[in-house]
Amino acid sequence: MPDKKIKKSLPPTENYVKMTVMPIDEHAIDSHKLHLHPQEVNKWLNGNKQGVFPLYVEISPVGHCNHRCTFCAVDYIGYKVRKIEVQRMKIILDDMSRYGVKSIMYAGEGEPLLHPDIGEIINYTKSAGIDVGITTNGVALTEKLVNECLDSITWIKVSMNGGEISYGKVHQTKQKDYETVLKNLAYAKGRRKQTTLGIQTVILPENVGELEQIGRRGQEAGADYYVLKPYSQHKKSWTDTYKGIKYADYVDAVNSAVSMSCEEFKVIARINSMSQWDEGKPKYQKCYSTPYFWAYIMATGDVYGCSAYLLDDRFNYGNINKELFSAVWLGDKRKESMRYVENDLCIDECRMNCRMDKVNQYLWELKNPKEHVNFI
Repeated sequence: MPDKKIKKSLPPTENYVKMTVMPIDEHAIDSHKLHLHPQEVNKWLNGNKQGVFPLYVEISPVGHCNHRCTFCAVDYIGYKVRKIEVQRMKIILDDMSRYGVKSIMYAGEGEPLLHPDIGEIINYTKSAGIDVGITTNGVALTEKLVNECLDSITWIKVSMNGGEISYGKVHQTKQKDYETVLKNLAYAKGRRKQTTLGIQTVILPENVGELEQIGRRGQEAGADYYVLKPYSQHKKSWTDTYKGIKYADYVDAVNSAVSMSCEEFKVIARINSMSQWDEGKPKYQKCYSTPYFWAYIMATGDVYGCSAYLLDDRFNYGNINKELFSAVWLGDKRKESMRYVENDLCIDECRMNCRMDKVNQYLWELKNPKEHVNFI
């Protein structure tokens, strides 16, 4: 477990003054980009909330996974073997595009690249005018798949939560998968035209001594950037091994990894999220992003307003196997959820550093401006 040498009398944020100056976070990985979509924000601000469609949707094409990571937030769902059928996906993608969905990340409660038709789905998503991102463990990022659909993908982020010693233990798989992933990443690098390739590590006691080594191997394989991120405890997860982590204890290890950063390879440490985890409280008092600017679709086809509440009927609006996405989003269950989130949801129930955390900080400040805001 974490070292206890850090002076506990200091507030967590005080410990981060020792951090190396961070490389520019070009992709706003530890921030947000909602401010670049003022039309949708304006709808929300002016009361047309029912008409706000998500700009971004996370979809889990399959429910099963080939790894059992020790920190997995969605273990409680059970990694069930199920998938969204490709023909239904095409219908839904066309519908989403008509209603203004701009991007889809294929990730979710399963490993997305295990879907037998994932290449076809990715290519169709791009042809529908929707940007594609992939978060994957990378084992199934095969040469065949890369050749089939890499040009349709905006970015791929490979989860590498261990190195030459800890990978198999953390991912609960064969250690040889580590080399397979690096080989796959290198092939994608050689084949890509414009797809951005990244790796990410959830910092844990098992891998903290290997952060720099993971970054070096990722850089050699062809990654453009390396994200270091904190653990986040899901309220329903069976796993709570890491809930006591304090990231101020890992400043030196993070600094060492960040020092690798150069023009060709950026190391992005999510310091804002690490600090917030250590403090144990968000920088806002109400969730404003749900159910408006994003959505999550499970491998069952169920549509949720928030991935922190999967299997919670308060956030389940319907199913894309029964209705179009637009019908689900404009339906009565979402209206009920809008009222619930606005009036009754206590964010103490929510997951720290949730997917929309930085968006919520931005929306909170819009609704609750600080003093002197007119002095721009």
